[in-house]
Amino acid sequence: MKLQTQIPLQSEPNNQIDYHSKIALFGSCFVENIGEKFNYFKLQNFQNPLGILFHPLAIESLVANAINSKTYTEEDIFFHNEQWHCYEAHSKLSSDNKDDLLHALNNAVQSTNQQIHQATHVIVTLGTAWVYRYTASDVIVANCHKVPQKQFTKELLTVDEISESLQAIVALIKSVNPKASVIFTVSPVRHIKDGFVENTQSKAHLVAAIHQVVEPRKQQYYFPSYEIMLDELRDYRFYKADMLHPNDIAVNYIWEKFKQVWISEKAHKTLNEVDVIQKGLQHRPFNPNSNSHKAFLQSLKDKQNQLQQSFSHIVF
Repeated sequence: MKLQTQIPLQSEPNNQIDYHSKIALFGSCFVENIGEKFNYFKLQNFQNPLGILFHPLAIESLVANAINSKTYTEEDIFFHNEQWHCYEAHSKLSSDNKDDLLHALNNAVQSTNQQIHQATHVIVTLGTAWVYRYTASDVIVANCHKVPQKQFTKELLTVDEISESLQAIVALIKSVNPKASVIFTVSPVRHIKDGFVENTQSKAHLVAAIHQVVEPRKQQYYFPSYEIMLDELRDYRFYKADMLHPNDIAVNYIWEKFKQVWISEKAHKTLNEVDVIQKGLQHRPFNPNSNSHKAFLQSLKDKQNQLQQSFSHIVF
């Protein structure tokens, strides 16, 4: 008996991810879900240097500023609610010290520049097509930082506007790293603060725009994380308590699908070896001073050393 419709997926024939790959991830909070998997399995990755970015224009701004080596100054930040903020960055970078914020912003630009030049794969996850324009400067922001809403106008990006932004992101990346593969996804997290109908409209614009840009011959791809969540996992037991964000079961399921498509078969053995070590490190013994536990720790250490001889970047 078949109790589920499944999205047909095929392993990518070229440019798959392995332990030599360098992956840059930009975008919505779903980047962090998949990014946690990359961290756990010790794959080389770089995630959201300016924090979570929900819409394509914010990601385009980050990529452009990084490639152009922008220097942030006091003109780019502002003081609100006892902290310094930047409209181009998530509030996790905000600080009560403006020099610390500027240092963090400029470090993010430098590291992003370096990572884009080196990346074998760039994963861009879009969360919403709704944006907020700061009326005083007539600029679309990445984050409103709880500034009163009357100072912004809310807009829905058109399919063409999103498509142009995505094409700009790809062109910028390829201008310094023509061999990079760019993988687009749409976050399955629903933004119901915009409204249920409005969220559906937003996601539809994102999906339509991405498919105007996807072109495997040019190493521009789409991974259907959004469709997997909505179709294969169409039950609230796969959501966190807020009924909006995928829970651990869902994230693990989508990761397995991503692994099937994008992780090289040769890397699976190393993934399994890392998993054994990670689970061993999480083990809590009944008697930490026993000879058996000491032997277990030594075996674990030997496995770590063996892996590090093959992949020097792996550190537990």
